[in-house]
Amino acid sequence: MPTDIIEDAVAENLVQDAAAAPSMHNAQPWTFRFHRTGQSLELRADPGRVMPSSDPDNRALHVGCGAALLNLRAAAAWRGLSPVVELLPDPSDPGLLAVLRFGPARGGEAEPELAGLHGAIADRRTSRHPFSDRPVPQAVREELAAEARQEGASLTFPAGWHLSFVLELIDEAELEAGYRGDPDEERWLRLQDAEPGAAAPAQDAQDGVQEESLGPMRDAGRAPVRDFARRHPVAGRGSADFERIPQLGIVSTREDGPRCWLGGGAAMERVLLGATRAGLATALATQALEQPNLRWMLRDPSGAEGPVQMVLRLGYGPPGPASPRRPVRDVLEILP
Repeated sequence: MPTDIIEDAVAENLVQDAAAAPSMHNAQPWTFRFHRTGQSLELRADPGRVMPSSDPDNRALHVGCGAALLNLRAAAAWRGLSPVVELLPDPSDPGLLAVLRFGPARGGEAEPELAGLHGAIADRRTSRHPFSDRPVPQAVREELAAEARQEGASLTFPAGWHLSFVLELIDEAELEAGYRGDPDEERWLRLQDAEPGAAAPAQDAQDGVQEESLGPMRDAGRAPVRDFARRHPVAGRGSADFERIPQLGIVSTREDGPRCWLGGGAAMERVLLGATRAGLATALATQALEQPNLRWMLRDPSGAEGPVQMVLRLGYGPPGPASPRRPVRDVLEILP
């Protein structure tokens, strides 16, 4: 029921839903502050979770936080709340990404379309397993594209030469990362038998990519699946054939910069939630986005779309295990 007062427990529930959002390498680069008196909730970037190697301009950080903001809005709408959202409200504080100010829902219902996506938040997973070659129906594609447009972004589905070119760019980025190594990958990989001095082992991790989430190695197929464990043999990890013709979705915005990165992240999450609700398995394919010279080449030169913010892998297959999340008490500060 709508209310003028947000209790601490409601703020905690909202943040729990927000923090279920995906982020590159499951770094969870966000924190929140709830102000009781002002009835506002801040979304802030966590400077301890930046990726200087693969995300030097913090674009992916903003995309992940934009996804968390979308979840937060969906959770609020599901509870009958209608927050006023202000993006990047203080130029002198770039770490403050958004402020939500709460009040009763106007007109008796708060963003019903967003509220309808709330149930998919807990079900959304990242899957690094093979998908079938069953095509995603055109009607579902149109629904997902409409979700992206609700956030001022576009979702396109590359095909033909463009799909082949995108896959080649991702393969190039994956090979380059394997050749030179990626310290950000290493930092966020969680293995059961982690070497001394490495990042937290899987059994203690509240973030990062868990060993059980790696999926099998690719024997055949062209699915753009990152092999996080390429430098670390994992006992019992098998291999499998992946899709011959992967189904990708490209989320683009009209312009670039922090505000568009946040919007692109919101569109990405809205698409992922819609895909989950439609019974699709999903994953992020960020490899080429991490190299500026390749990111700009992902755009379809024959289309009118702007900068690419995310490449999604979609299809029918196992959803993958749930990724760990930091406890709400670790990411939420409640102030008077």
